[in-house]
This record gives sequence, structure tokens and C-alpha cells, in this order.
Amino acid sequence: MFRFFRRPIPLVLFLALFTAIPVLTALIDVVQIPSGAYPAESAHLAVAPVSWLAHALAGIAFGITGPVQFVRALRNRFGTLHRVTGMVFVLSGVILGLSALSLLAQVTPQRTVLVDIARGLFGLALLVALTLAMAAIRNRDFLRHRAWVIRSYAVGMGLGAVSLVFYPIYIVTGQAPTGFASDILFVASWVLSIAIGEVVIRHLSRSPPSLANENRQRGQ
Repeated sequence: MFRFFRRPIPLVLFLALFTAIPVLTALIDVVQIPSGAYPAESAHLAVAPVSWLAHALAGIAFGITGPVQFVRALRNRFGTLHRVTGMVFVLSGVILGLSALSLLAQVTPQRTVLVDIARGLFGLALLVALTLAMAAIRNRDFLRHRAWVIRSYAVGMGLGAVSLVFYPIYIVTGQAPTGFASDILFVASWVLSIAIGEVVIRHLSRSPPSLANENRQRGQ
């Protein structure tokens, strides 16, 4: 299975599918927020329009540039593109994390405290992961840099896992899941995204020959 995800096109398609719902939702938000034509279930976010809009725009950039960062062929053949998209990825990730914390501080909670605590921890984790990724690349530690980029993407796009779990329930039942059980499922889905990222990192660390060669090539 992991050999399949090493190929550029399948990997990009998989990550695009994973982030499709959050990115499309953010695109809709970008159109609706300035006009005030957002649905009733999103009205509670209107108290912080700047943070909400920044979060949506950053989510779009983060979700689009993220997949590009993980395709080895693109990194090796188009180094400049990788660096440019990498800068956009980091900047949008920082804005995504900060705006998430800002929304958490300004918006009246709509779920239990469990979700608020999780959102706060995930926002901080995203900022920490991006900081460590940048520290690693400054030290030219490409393997550690890749690991922290994967972690930051898994945290920042955790809503993709939540969407893949919640949208089928919504389609079947006709209403969004609510209650404490749904909040546990919400957090568990996000944690699953992070766990998958760790599995990918561990798998890559078990392939030293190819990764070491790439490390040497990029270090030259």
C-alpha cells in the first residue's frame, strides 16, 4: 500500500481527496463571509469575521500546497517550486493555527468543552510542528524536516478526517451529528489523522537507502 503512495499522481490524488471537503468548505466561506450570506449554523462565527476569513483563506492555501510538499519527484525535479510552495505552506499554516486560536477565544462554544480543548491543542500543535520543521530545514536535516511537515499537515488538515466520518452520517441521517458522543467522534477522527501521519513517518524511516540518497542529493 505504501508503495502505491510513493508514486506522484496517486499520492496527490489521495491527499486531494482527503482535503477536498475542508478546502471546498473554505472556498464557500470566502465567498459568503464578505456578503454575510452564510448559513445559520455558521452565524456564531460572524462575531470574528477577520479571523474567520483569515482561517478560510489560510485553509485553502494550506490544503492546496500541502500535497505538493510530499511528492518526491516534484521535490527532486522542481526544487524552486518546492521551496516556493513550502513557504506558502508554512505561512498559511501559521495563519491557520493563529486564526484557529483567535476564533476559539472570540466565538461562543457550540460544542462541549472537549472539542474546545482539542481545537486549542491542535492549533498549538500545528504552530509547534511548523516551527520544528523550519528549524530542521535550517539545519539541513531533511529527514526530520519532512517528518515535521507531515505532522503539521496531519494536524492542520485533521478536519479532512472529521469530514470523511461526519459527512456520510449527515447524508444518511439528513442532519449533522450532535451531542457528547459526536464530540468524542469529532476529536477521535482528528486524532486518527495525526496517527496516520505518524504511521507514514515511521514507514519512511524504515526505508533508509532511498531516503539517505535523497538527503545527500539535496544537501549537495
